[in-house]
Amino acid sequence: MTAAEGVVKIAGDVHPTSPQPTSSGAQLGQRVGAEFIGTALLLIAVIGSGIMAQNLSPGDAGLELLENAAATGAALVAIILAVGSVSGAHLNPVVSCADAFFRGLRRVELAAYVVAQVTGAVVGVIIANLMFALPAVSISTHVRSSPNLWFSEVIATFGLLLVIFGLVRSGRGAAAPFAVGAYILGAYFFTSSTSFANPAVTIARTLSDTFAGIAPSSVIPFVVAQFVGAALAVVTVRVLWPGIDDVRRDVVVPHEPDVSAPEVKGV
Repeated sequence: MTAAEGVVKIAGDVHPTSPQPTSSGAQLGQRVGAEFIGTALLLIAVIGSGIMAQNLSPGDAGLELLENAAATGAALVAIILAVGSVSGAHLNPVVSCADAFFRGLRRVELAAYVVAQVTGAVVGVIIANLMFALPAVSISTHVRSSPNLWFSEVIATFGLLLVIFGLVRSGRGAAAPFAVGAYILGAYFFTSSTSFANPAVTIARTLSDTFAGIAPSSVIPFVVAQFVGAALAVVTVRVLWPGIDDVRRDVVVPHEPDVSAPEVKGV
């Protein structure tokens, strides 16, 4: 053995026992916080741009919708990019439920995500109302209640989940923020309901009697339709991509969950 080899051997004997840096994902509290903030910002974009559109283009419903859709789609891209590395940027109870079905979230995580999404959405609407000098809460009178609108929500939600899980399974999760933003932007126009596709958003939008609002009486059929669309999407995803469980931690975008928590079988 040469002197150099001896030095290498000694170094090799010593250093493997030294503490090695480890990495762990975001704790549940951090991820819940990201979901709360992200969903609040999403509703600020939805409601705020709707109010601004009414102010800038009164009487022109088509232009108002374009302004509302463009602002929402663009903001959604930025929000997913901002908080996605922490929580995956679900920002939507049906996305979290679908992720839980594929074992990407545990039961306690699912419950925490949904609570954060709904409360974040409510806070976001209140902030948007206050920014435009409106009452913090004003119950919407915009009735959206007809079978074609409910069917539209089924299709909108189905398409959203197909986009998300299709990208994740194909390993193109980095494109998800742009694909999801583009899908929502387009769905504002190709669905008769203007694509709510999100129970938290639907509930929160009852609190603003403005362009983007929805009357409380219209909420339950919308939410039921959204979960029907999600159920159809889950079945379709399972058929098209049988190995979806292998990438269950990458929804909506790749992120690092808390690996110290014990794995729970089932949901």
